[in-house]
Amino acid sequence: MKLHIVPAKTGFTWVKLGVQAFRRQPMALAALFFISYVAMKLLTSVPVLGSIASLVLLPSVTLAMMVATGESIQGHRPTPALLLVTFRKGRQHLRHMLLLGVLYALGFLGIMGLSALVDGGRFVQVYMDGMPVTAQMASDPSFQKAMWLATLLSLPLSLLFWHAPGLVHWHGVPPVKALFFSLMACVRNAGACLVFLFTWLGIGVLGALAISIISLLLGLGGEGIGSLLKAASMMMLTMILTCAVFIFRDCFEPPESLLHEAPHDTPPSDAPTAGPN
Repeated sequence: MKLHIVPAKTGFTWVKLGVQAFRRQPMALAALFFISYVAMKLLTSVPVLGSIASLVLLPSVTLAMMVATGESIQGHRPTPALLLVTFRKGRQHLRHMLLLGVLYALGFLGIMGLSALVDGGRFVQVYMDGMPVTAQMASDPSFQKAMWLATLLSLPLSLLFWHAPGLVHWHGVPPVKALFFSLMACVRNAGACLVFLFTWLGIGVLGALAISIISLLLGLGGEGIGSLLKAASMMMLTMILTCAVFIFRDCFEPPESLLHEAPHDTPPSDAPTAGPN
């Protein structure tokens, strides 16, 4: 396996390919994401252990969406059974994915713990328990510091785990090494990742603006606008996850099944750096 360096413009290509893959199987991919979302919500309703379990399973959900996208670009219809892909590839694969999930849970809970030291845990209650944000709370400097601290620390956590499920699943890389190579891939391809990020930010802002304007023209109230925004955000999150397999394919030696199904920028021949065998 080798790490490839791609041009910055590839970030836009990743967005385009993800949207195209979603358009091939919109109902199947959206249903898969929705089932995952509902399952996570049900788990978090169980005090303490449920929230931890949902964090541990999050890398497996990400992997399921990557595999589902691979199925879609090969002309197959993804099914909810793909959510069990982690549990169907042998004990070692299951152990590695669960360990990856445990590491993610520890990282996330560590970030929440640090933010709680800043504001006494109010941001944690808002983020994890859905406690409403009051005007007084939003203007409190300690709450703002906790929010920004959690946001900034979540970025390296996301980079560590962005490629890790794919590396464990398709290349058999041990979890800790997978985290290292995931981070390296994101750092070495920072230009493309930034283009990818800002493209989706732009899409999100324009989409929210369009929904707000349409809702006002139709005379929808605040609840109606909120429902539309929530539905649009879930669809956008689904499409972002469908991009993940194309990013993985371009940054590393791709799985055989994903070599030729969709176009992508070819990394320069002198760009790869050595990775694990």
